[in-house]
Order: sequence, then C-alpha cells, then structure tokens
Amino acid sequence: MFRRLAARILNTLSGRFLLLTLAFVVLAEVLIFVPSIARYRLDYLQARLEKAQIASLALEAGGMVSTDLERELLANAGVFNVVLRRDEVRQLALSSPIPEPVSATYDLRLGTSFDLIHDAMSVLLDPKEQVIRVIGQPVQEAGLLIEVTLLQGPMRQAMLDFGLRILFISALISAVTAALLFFAVRRLMVVPIRRVVRHMQAYTAAPEDARLVITPTARVVELRDAEAALAQMQTELIAAFRQKERLAQLGGAVAKIAHDLRNILTSAQLFADRIEQSADPGVVRAAPKLLNSITRAINLCESTLAFGKAEEHPPRLARFPLRPLLEEVVEGEGLSASTDPACLIDAPPGLMIRGDAEQLHRVLSNLVRNARQAIEATGKPGTIELSGGEGEQDWWIRVGDTGPGLPPKAREYLFMAFQGSVRKGGSGLGLAIAAELIRGHGGRLDLLRSDEDGTAFQIRLPRAGGLGRDSDDTAPAA
Repeated sequence: MFRRLAARILNTLSGRFLLLTLAFVVLAEVLIFVPSIARYRLDYLQARLEKAQIASLALEAGGMVSTDLERELLANAGVFNVVLRRDEVRQLALSSPIPEPVSATYDLRLGTSFDLIHDAMSVLLDPKEQVIRVIGQPVQEAGLLIEVTLLQGPMRQAMLDFGLRILFISALISAVTAALLFFAVRRLMVVPIRRVVRHMQAYTAAPEDARLVITPTARVVELRDAEAALAQMQTELIAAFRQKERLAQLGGAVAKIAHDLRNILTSAQLFADRIEQSADPGVVRAAPKLLNSITRAINLCESTLAFGKAEEHPPRLARFPLRPLLEEVVEGEGLSASTDPACLIDAPPGLMIRGDAEQLHRVLSNLVRNARQAIEATGKPGTIELSGGEGEQDWWIRVGDTGPGLPPKAREYLFMAFQGSVRKGGSGLGLAIAAELIRGHGGRLDLLRSDEDGTAFQIRLPRAGGLGRDSDDTAPAA
C-alpha cells in the first residue's frame, strides 16, 4: 500500500516538484557545509598558532621558564611544541614530549581553497588519532614562520560538532525555504491547473451548459492565457455541438420534409394547370388555394433552412428584473388583461433573476404565442397567465393557458424538431429551440400539465453560477 501511495504521489505534479525541491535542498546543504567546515578547520589551526605564539612570548620576556610553566603554556595552546623562526634562524621556543611521530605536515601559507577543502574532508573521514605539524605566518610580523605540532583528534571532534550545528541550521533554513517554495508553487500553479482540469471534466459532462465555460482568473500570465484559450474553445464547441445536433435532426427529418413538400407542390401544380387551361370563373376561387399551398411550401422550406443554419451564441448572463421582461413579451404579442384572450402577469416587481434577457424573451414569446393560438383555435374566450418566483436553488417562470391541451402525440415529441408541432403546417421548431436556449442557461423547460383545463410550461434557471461560482451574486459570464 505504501508503494502504491508513493507511486501515486510521484506521478503528480506536486509530488515531482517536492522531489525536485528536496534534491536542490540537498545540493544547497553540500554547497554550504563543505566550504564552512574547511573554513572552520583553517580558523581552528590559525587559533592554535596564535595561542602558541603568545605562549612563546613568555619565554622571550622572562628568559628561562620552569618545566611546569612550559607544560602549562603548551597545554593552554593545545600543542606539543612551538618553533618560531626569526631572521632565517629556526628556534625551538617551547617543547614537550610528542606521543608519536608526526604523520602529516600542513603549511597554511601555501594552501589553495581546493587544498583546504580536501584536507578538511580527509580529517573528517579519518578517525585515527595522529600527530600533525602545522606551519603558518606569525601575527604582527613577529617572524618568518611559526610551527607547531598537535593532535588531530580534538580538531576533528571540534569540526564534527561545528558540522552538526551547521547541518542543523542550514537544514532548518532549507526546509523552511523549500516548504515556502512548495506551497507558493502549489498555490500559484498546481491549484489553477486543477481548476482548469475540473472545468474541463465538468464541461465534458454537460457540453451544452454555458455556465461551465471557464472564466479566466489566474494571475500567472501563462495560466491565464491557457484559461482564455480554454474558454474560447468551450464557446466554439458549444456552438459546434448545437450545430451538429440541429444538423442531425435536420437529416432525420429530410424524408418527412420531402414527402410533405411533394404533396404541397403537387396541389399547387394542379391548381396552376386549371389556371392555364380554363377560363372558368371558378379559377378565381381556386387562386387563393394555390397561393396558400405555395405559401405553406415556402414557410416550411424557410423554417427548415433557418433551423439548420442557426448559430446561437452562448447566453450572456446578467442580472435583471423579471417583471419588465414579462410585460415586454405580453406587449410584443399585442395582449393585455383586456384583450381576447386575456393575458395576466403575476410576478413580484422587485424579483431579480440572472440570464440572457434576449434569449429568455424569445422563449417566452414562443410560449405565449403558442398559448394564444391554442385558445384562438377553440373560438372561445381564454386566459394566459405569466408568473415568476424564486426558491433556494433556482428561479422559476410559468406560462399557462386555459386552452384545450395538447394531444398525446404532441406531448410525446414536444421538444423534438419537426415532430412536436400541434398546428397544421407547423414545423415544431419553436419549442425545440426554446428548450435548447434554456439548457444553455443550465436550466430546463418542462411541461407541467396539459389537459382539458389547459396547458402550463415551467422554466427553471439555477441560482448557482456554475463550477467555481457559489451564488447568484457572481459576476456575469461572457
């Protein structure tokens, strides 16, 4: 299980960035530790030389020193003997027994940076206790050189202690820096990339829902360009999907259109023959029939071509009051509370909804027009009612009438192009286009009821603004 979890982490962008960060932290540790430990060794040896030089001054000041004092001076300096050379004369200033032969000599006057690092690493890797000779330059120009012998063990232990402190401090600083870099990159890159992926997945599940078109918000230029390109692609795909769906429906209806058009034009041809061959006064009465037949053929062809070529833009979502829109629809259809049929509006004056006002006007106009035609076909008075309201999840708009209701076949294919028409000669495109426009809002158009008491349609528009938008107070989508 641990291996699967590790493999899963390593296959993510966050996991790989973490590994890369750790690798650079280790490299930084090496670059910090190695020069620091070499410098510490040099300072340690320089300190031993300075203390040895100070100890030798006691001999020069007082001439002769006792054996105990000499031993104490050498112990304080941490060396076995001190040799100070003045004017080409090598002079043994202080001396004590050396426990073993000198195994290595280091001249601090000649070493390069590479030599210092090499010697420091050699000391750390060699745990054996041994005596070394160190040669350096006396301070304050007190001679040509100073030479001491000392044990390497104490120096190695001091280097180890210093190295551990350096490792701890540098590791702490590097860890904090790595964590800050990791979370910064995760916040600036990984999170926006995941947002783009979520939008792509959500859009794949519902490619007709214009609410799922991503709104570029990334601050990083490259990510914002990617979001803008994705938004453009989604917008173009919405139009392409709609065009494809319409063309598919158009292809399925070709046979029916050809049959109906052939019958209509055959009738027109018969009437035209009578006009050409006969001077009978009855031709006058046949002329309107000929005109109606040709008109129906033209209307059918124009509706079909318009449906196949239509390219609806995604809804431009914005907040607006509902009641003025309903009043505008009623006025555009030439209806009012005093006309026949009468048209009533029941919506709160202050109710605000979010949607594309132009597209909703088209949908409502189609529903009101269908209701008026259904009532007029009965030859009896009737009423059309437009109402609106809101719930916790969505807004709703209802269009109801007191007409005769829809036949069963029309209810079965109500929102399918070329099949849901109720009127003779109708193409059935109005409700199909209306349902498509409402789907673009992320909502739905439903038939609530249709019986002898009338028909009622309901539009539902979601209050949520789509993926990444928590409420209806979000900015309007483009």
